[in-house]
Amino acid sequence: MADPKGFLTVTERELPARRPVAVRILDFNEVYEKGDSAVLKRQAGRCMDCGVPFCHQGCPLGNLIPEWNDLTWRGDGRGAIERLHATNNFPEFTGRLCPAPCESACVLGINQPAVTIKQVEVSIIDQAFDSGWVEAQPPERLTGKTVAVVGSGPAGLAAAQQLTRAGHTVAVYERDDRIGGLLRYGIPDFKMEKHHLDRRLDQMREEGTRFRAGVSIGTDISWSELRRRYDAVVIATGSTVPRDLPIPGRDLDGVQFAMDYLVESNKVVAGDSVPEQTTAEGKHVIVIGGGDTGADCIGTAHRQGAKSVTNLAIGKRPSDARPEHQPWPTFPTVFEVSSAHEEGGSREYLASTVEFLGDEDGRVRALRVAETEFVDGARVPKSGTEREIPADLVLIAMGFTGPERTELSDQSDVRFSDRGNVVRNDRFETDEPGVFVAGDAGRGQSLIVWAIAEGRSVAARVDEYLLGETVLPTPVAPTDVAIHV
Repeated sequence: MADPKGFLTVTERELPARRPVAVRILDFNEVYEKGDSAVLKRQAGRCMDCGVPFCHQGCPLGNLIPEWNDLTWRGDGRGAIERLHATNNFPEFTGRLCPAPCESACVLGINQPAVTIKQVEVSIIDQAFDSGWVEAQPPERLTGKTVAVVGSGPAGLAAAQQLTRAGHTVAVYERDDRIGGLLRYGIPDFKMEKHHLDRRLDQMREEGTRFRAGVSIGTDISWSELRRRYDAVVIATGSTVPRDLPIPGRDLDGVQFAMDYLVESNKVVAGDSVPEQTTAEGKHVIVIGGGDTGADCIGTAHRQGAKSVTNLAIGKRPSDARPEHQPWPTFPTVFEVSSAHEEGGSREYLASTVEFLGDEDGRVRALRVAETEFVDGARVPKSGTEREIPADLVLIAMGFTGPERTELSDQSDVRFSDRGNVVRNDRFETDEPGVFVAGDAGRGQSLIVWAIAEGRSVAARVDEYLLGETVLPTPVAPTDVAIHV
């Protein structure tokens, strides 16, 4: 185990410093400064190597957390990355973007701050890349089987890498002009700079995975034609249909979905030209929705020079500590201050948007909001509490309702559930033989760690479908654990 007395002698939770707000809002570089190796070793040494490590339960990937904590504490970085890669294809993504349900399940977290699992994880993989320890793993032989993966987000990439290493010829289709899905265009660089994605894609190309960007399945190639071309198809298109707010004034200029705004910003940061880009510069910005997408919009608006940023959430402010109805080791809903919230603006809870108000030119000028009250379990605007908030740009970040479905349902035998997700069984199979689904497209909006876990799992099921057996690991089944949203 790591330091046997570590959790007794080091009781503080230490994380790398964030760059000063006044400096970091001038660029889109990552927020965190490089961590101190001594601090990292000290924090890894707090891991107790529990008899029953509940961090495994908290992580859908089943990451071998006590093992790589121990190896980090001992200074064995190469051993640590081998244990980390044994369960996680992309720790550089999860170490930056996952909300770390493993830390909520940490046994030390019962009466002390949890081990900094996420920070240890990202430090291991960053050291591995810097040291040249991350190498391509091409298959020793090819099976002659072909697989198409539709969607290049974390689920699709994980499935593709596993299947390529198993010897299948894999092509990943992406309708955007670059590979990466949400990782490419949904996540701002201040959370994850894109060179982390690019170097992993380079590894996958060396292994033999083929990427087809700028190809829309259902339009450029029909779903039925894709099925005829390949021995198996994996649907990993994500949950991309945004939840709307159909109230008066929704059609005003300046009211738009958050993801459209983030995609444009990410393209500009990547050096692309975006005609008529929506920017927050000099504007009163309101972000509706208190989740990660909303926080990404807040951070982006600060960097674009917004005059003010207001974040509205319809529900109650979460408590600072773990609620009684979400006991350890569950993943609790608690109040958090992300780097974007730290940079300025205001957050308002129990705020129900009643109407978007426009000027004579058809542009939004304000929001009419009211206090939220609960009536028979429903959240409704409280009469008599209405007020106006100035707004030049309103970003709707209320989550997503499922994958896009028109071409898929018209051109295949795939069905959709009442919740809008692709119907599948416990082997990730759809109603159409040879067509599988993984990630948010089948699960609904969820976490990046679930996407990678399902990508690995669906790869095993596809491998078994093609060859009759598999040696690939299967971290989860779709119904194993309740969804964390």
